[in-house]
Amino acid sequence: MSKTKSAESPMMQQHSAIKARYPDAVLLFRVGDFYETFGQDAIIASGVLGITLTKRNNGSGDSELAGFPHHALDTYLHKLVRAGHRVAICDQLEDPKTVKGIVKRGVTEMVTPGTATNDKLLEHGANNFLASLHLSADGTYGLAFLDISTGEFFVAQGDREYADKLLMGFRPAEVVFQRQLQKRFKEEFGTRFYTYALDEWVFQEHYAEESLLKHFDTHSLKGYGVDGLTAGLVAAGAVLHYLKDTEHPNLQHITSLQRIDQEEHLWLDRFTIRNLELLHSPVENGATLLKVLDNTLTPMGARLLKRWIVFPLKDIVKINERLDVVGFLLTNSDLREKAGNSLRQCGDLERLVSKIPLKKINPRELLQLARALRQGEAIKELLSGSECAYLARLADALHPCHRIREKITAWITENPPAIATKGGFIAGGVHEELDSWRYIAHNGKEYLAQLQQAESEKTGIPSLKIGFNNVFGYYLEVTNTHKDKVPTEWIRKQTLANCERYITPELKDYEEKITGAEEKMLTIELQLLDSLLHELHDYLSNFQSNAAILAALDCLCCFAQNALQYGYRKPEVHEGDEIEITEGRHPVIERQLAAGESYIANDITLNKEEQQIIILTGPNMSGKSALLRQAALITLMAHMGSFVPASGARIALTDKIFTRVGASDNLSAGESTFMVEMNETASIINNISPRCLILLDEIGRGTSTYDGISIAWSIAEHLHNSPHRPKTLFATHYHELNELEARLPRTKNFHVTNREIGGKIIFLRKLAPGGSTHSFGIHVARMAGMPPELIARAKEVLQQLEAKGVETGAVEAVKGIAAPKMQLSIFDAHSQTFDDIRQLLEHLDINRLTPVEALLKLSEIKGMIR
Repeated sequence: MSKTKSAESPMMQQHSAIKARYPDAVLLFRVGDFYETFGQDAIIASGVLGITLTKRNNGSGDSELAGFPHHALDTYLHKLVRAGHRVAICDQLEDPKTVKGIVKRGVTEMVTPGTATNDKLLEHGANNFLASLHLSADGTYGLAFLDISTGEFFVAQGDREYADKLLMGFRPAEVVFQRQLQKRFKEEFGTRFYTYALDEWVFQEHYAEESLLKHFDTHSLKGYGVDGLTAGLVAAGAVLHYLKDTEHPNLQHITSLQRIDQEEHLWLDRFTIRNLELLHSPVENGATLLKVLDNTLTPMGARLLKRWIVFPLKDIVKINERLDVVGFLLTNSDLREKAGNSLRQCGDLERLVSKIPLKKINPRELLQLARALRQGEAIKELLSGSECAYLARLADALHPCHRIREKITAWITENPPAIATKGGFIAGGVHEELDSWRYIAHNGKEYLAQLQQAESEKTGIPSLKIGFNNVFGYYLEVTNTHKDKVPTEWIRKQTLANCERYITPELKDYEEKITGAEEKMLTIELQLLDSLLHELHDYLSNFQSNAAILAALDCLCCFAQNALQYGYRKPEVHEGDEIEITEGRHPVIERQLAAGESYIANDITLNKEEQQIIILTGPNMSGKSALLRQAALITLMAHMGSFVPASGARIALTDKIFTRVGASDNLSAGESTFMVEMNETASIINNISPRCLILLDEIGRGTSTYDGISIAWSIAEHLHNSPHRPKTLFATHYHELNELEARLPRTKNFHVTNREIGGKIIFLRKLAPGGSTHSFGIHVARMAGMPPELIARAKEVLQQLEAKGVETGAVEAVKGIAAPKMQLSIFDAHSQTFDDIRQLLEHLDINRLTPVEALLKLSEIKGMIR
């Protein structure tokens, strides 16, 4: 081992020592103008980045090598992290020009999927959360979600199902947890998250509390309203530990800790978030509720809208407050347009602020920060004294930050470079020494001309010239005619055929100044930038407060714009038990319709006294699932504080929305379609409440007909007889469930209408009372392009089943299905014409038939077929 070590070059020994501290990360090792990777890291890098893999002798044998130019770091870093790799960036900590021997190096940043801050690694309209999960001894799940790129820090705790819902809602880029939980995490939450395991001691309560108190510089966490969230705080402490462990010491922009209270939000489990396609569609580039509603003007507004969708409100006062603001903005178009114009110019204030402590904000972004503050002040003036109390409160909470905004504007030039090291971003008049160096650097020719004129007049040498070469810099050139006039203090440097060259102390002093001016200017500018960033630290919480207010205003303006553009109406959210939607539309589907095509609106009424359960039947492809989803989405949008796609809506305050829509296998976990269906349905049955809304689509279709009908029937009965009387929409193709209307008093049958014209089915997509008796599956098969002979056979089987099934039952009817008829030949006895042709041919004597007679007989047969 020691021989191998000694055989390695000093640089490779340094690499090995650093790599030993980061064994599970791809180490980007700075060597001159390149980032190099060695060994297994090189193999990974070449594969992910598509760069050349070579070999080099490192003193102890050949080693794989792959590298790229340092200025391409952002591009290649993006690819490595997106591919799911942790990346340690090892930089040179000393200037190689000033060091003899090996340059000191160290890891300056560790980038993982959940700790990314680079713009190329982030989606502008989406958070990049790092999550931590802690399982306490009593079985409580503690969770923390932190976005280092915005400074948002959330903490929560609850049971496994609540943890599952939060993970689905926040969709973290990375999850950290105790090492011993690896197997359990995969079993309970699947493999859809990038995870990293930490040592158990990190999740100790006292260590977590110590980490949090030290970070927030407080004696207690009570001011953050997180009392009682012990498991959640342990998870939060683990997040801070992980950030420091991954070389992220500058976290001053994480200024607060927000509690996520389960009681404050309408419950959407992960099945519902998926089934309603709120944020993501199973179809690539498919439409979602987020895509339809997101007309926000800022990235921070877009991120907040996502949370509003996944965490709708449950407090009727807050819901109505939002609805009132949207109504006010809708009727005050001038105010809305002015606010929108200002919001557009704010940019991503939230992420700009997070770059300040990380020292990653560039001069151009500083100017954008000042612009955002200026627009924030414009919005403050616009909303101050507003008739809408909520908007007036927002205006009052905005911080203009006059002093620092004016300082940024005064210090930074109008068109600064995006990279600070290019210099030239500090305005003139800010720093006297900087201005003097700039004068020297930018007015060199003028100074030299003045010096030449002064020396020429002093010495009486009219042909005196000032020149420059790389050997001894600036010089005075005197022709041989006037060399006797050269002062004794001039120093001769070069003799040529017709002239001599001299230097003077003044010229040499100027030369030193002009050659070092660029470096001096950059040093001063970077010092001024550092002092400005240090001053900005005092305003971090004000900046973040402004960003949160502007994001909320952006979402509310977005809701008002949607209502105006899409014809949404203000819902009435009440504390009764009735949901009454008049001419409701599916918000996503109606946006996908072809130009000129109108959406078929429908009325839906649900209550606990007369119409608690609707059994919805109708043809396949007629829109049953769309009706279910639109009822849920309208209810959800109302609880977000948004207007809804309906001509009118009275929405009972709802605490939970459950959906069981669609079928899918979870083969990786060994679960069939039916198992997934039953798991999701069991989750609903075990969590119903008096104020919940349940949507069930095609329950029981994953098993045999009789089993499916039995399960669907018993579920409907259970929901009807539950003391909670949950409002339920139950779509099914089991027409036998229509019988429930006569047996269960609060159950009503409805069907989606259709019309059959010339053997073809036309879906009218209109809801009507009463049950449907046909599913029209064969018609749908024909629309899908099934072969005509297959469709004909299906009709034949259906007719036999319908004829026999009533008397003998489905099983016996299936047994009695006749075999398919073979294709008829011209001798088929069932055809009278073909029978006549056969008799004619039987009486022919072929041996005595002449060719002409044969042709005549053939013509006669042909005539018979016609």
